[in-house]
Amino acid sequence: MIRRALVCLITFGLVACATPPKNPPTAAPAASGAQSPAPKTSANPAETSVERVADVPILVEDFATARANFVRDTAARYGIDPQYIDSVLAQAVFRDDVIALMSRPAERVKPWSEYRPNFITASRISGGQAFLAKHRDALAREEKAYGVPAEIVVAIIGVETSYGGYTGKHRVLDALYTLAFRYPRSGNPARAAYEQRRELFFRDELAQLFALGREEKLDITTLIGSYAGAMGMGQFMPSSYREFAVDGNGDGRRDLFNSVDDVFASVANYFRKKGGERGGWVPGGPVVARAELQAGYPEFNPDTWTPDYTLADLAQRGYRPLEPVAADATATLVSLEGSAGKQYWLGFQNYYAITRYNNSKMYAMAVYQLSQAIAGREIPPA
Repeated sequence: MIRRALVCLITFGLVACATPPKNPPTAAPAASGAQSPAPKTSANPAETSVERVADVPILVEDFATARANFVRDTAARYGIDPQYIDSVLAQAVFRDDVIALMSRPAERVKPWSEYRPNFITASRISGGQAFLAKHRDALAREEKAYGVPAEIVVAIIGVETSYGGYTGKHRVLDALYTLAFRYPRSGNPARAAYEQRRELFFRDELAQLFALGREEKLDITTLIGSYAGAMGMGQFMPSSYREFAVDGNGDGRRDLFNSVDDVFASVANYFRKKGGERGGWVPGGPVVARAELQAGYPEFNPDTWTPDYTLADLAQRGYRPLEPVAADATATLVSLEGSAGKQYWLGFQNYYAITRYNNSKMYAMAVYQLSQAIAGREIPPA
């Protein structure tokens, strides 16, 4: 990601999962939280949290100029032969299907009661239990090393790629090349800066793909992933692959395509380290707790999922937990439209850590509840 500068600008951290659910969750960037001042709130519940972004100038350059600048800059940045970069780009293909997938109209935001059944099914639960049983020793080893429960790692892989059953069908080089130089434009002036940031994000991911290929000795012309360039069982973008992937089996490589040991360690490492100043997963910490809104209080809908609110803060807003919670806990408030009415949850630091994988409150809750079902624990109705 033109890395540190653009990470707060873009709507992808990892990218949308390769598993093609009926309603794929919308991904968004990681951003570090601040304890004060408190985040703004909105009148209506947000599905994805609103991240602060910086303006970038709208670039006006033809494709040939943009491509030449990319070759020059990537070569200088990563010490790669520009002739090699040029030769690889010569093999890349602009994909109309990638543009179509990226520019498809957004579906209505479904309520939790409709969203959850896309992710938590009997087959996905049983598949996760079988996957966990098959890889129990490796998962236990990484749980001990990183403190991230095995069922959380399994649930992420289940949601992202159906336990490795579907990791995408697009050549990563083509997907990133297309989005780096022909990111779809709506023609709406209000979206111009956003679309510019998106294109720059993918251009940076394309550059990082070259660096990744050199570091991991990968033939980047053969890698297959999602239409947005995410790879492997955990669907890592090139920048996340480079920053968070771990050699879990000690063979000297970080292989997120074929090594489950590397995949488990890398997903756990991502959970622990992704989160900026706010931090990542806290071993042994809670994820969520049910809450209720007392009569006479208006709903509270924070714009971000950072757990910035003390129990006293939330009590002043009319919310109280329905289960034991540590007195010094801080949380965010998550409201969901359930089948039997509104559900209220306190989301703690580990809930926030799940949103760093995909910045959607319903995605995070689906992953957590799937993990609980895989572990054989009871989950509430949608």
